[in-house]
Amino acid sequence: MGLQETGSQENLEKLRELDGQAEQGGGDKRIEKQHETGKLTARERIALLTDPGTFYEIDKFVTHRNTDFGMEKQKFPGDSVVTGHGKIDGRKVFVYAQDFTVLGGSLGAVVAQKICKVMDMAMKAGVPLIGLNDSGGARIQEGVESLAGYADIFLRNTLASGVVPQISVIMGPCAGGAVYSPALTDFIFMVDHTSYMFITGPEVIETVTREKVTKEDLGGSIVHNATSGVAHFRAPDDQTCLANVRQLMSFFPSNNMEDPPVAECHDDRNRVEMKLDEIVPVDPSQPYDQGDHLGRGG
Repeated sequence: MGLQETGSQENLEKLRELDGQAEQGGGDKRIEKQHETGKLTARERIALLTDPGTFYEIDKFVTHRNTDFGMEKQKFPGDSVVTGHGKIDGRKVFVYAQDFTVLGGSLGAVVAQKICKVMDMAMKAGVPLIGLNDSGGARIQEGVESLAGYADIFLRNTLASGVVPQISVIMGPCAGGAVYSPALTDFIFMVDHTSYMFITGPEVIETVTREKVTKEDLGGSIVHNATSGVAHFRAPDDQTCLANVRQLMSFFPSNNMEDPPVAECHDDRNRVEMKLDEIVPVDPSQPYDQGDHLGRGG
């Protein structure tokens, strides 16, 4: 075997090693902890969301560049987000999934760049963008660079609005900057008892105002689906939530220049639905609760 062949073999081995590290995210212990809390990993979620064998990952081996606060010892291939494109029912979508097993899914400069890259590609290709959010917010070790990364994401949210569908799926305790971007998108999904959206957590609120509040009361799925109106759908677990995202996608065109997909209807056109007579009272001055009839939060 020549020197060139030996070098190529060594490079392939290094590549396989890096690939295995990236697939493991934050490691077995953190993955196990993720499962113990009732949550799937970022890669497991993508596998359920996209058609089998269609997901193509982008920037799988990049790492952050921070050397402060001991961060040079905490480098993971791909950092704390998995990005790429795949298909849902044969239609192309771009996806990013924050990985809570890596530094709590926090957003640093490289993570923001990865997310912005797929957002730009989704706009250029004219296809939907789906974000699977599971993040503790800005990576404090990177300071202002993290905040600047959020600004770049928010800008793209506004530019994509009305051009391509943007769906946010809240699948963990998202706080701070991690919830600003979803609020700018078209539809928000949440998972009961494992996903939360709040600007700041219960501990900070208690410190500042002396008021004790639970995560569920502050920003749980019921609060945002039934009271604040920030979220639009809720599900009992990750699997059901991702199945619902796939179903919602079947109603969307890929962009503002296309027509929505057409599906064959199997409902009897002569079917009578008596509940329609009861939704709105005959007396226009009588109040009524839409949630009782239409189902809160989908």
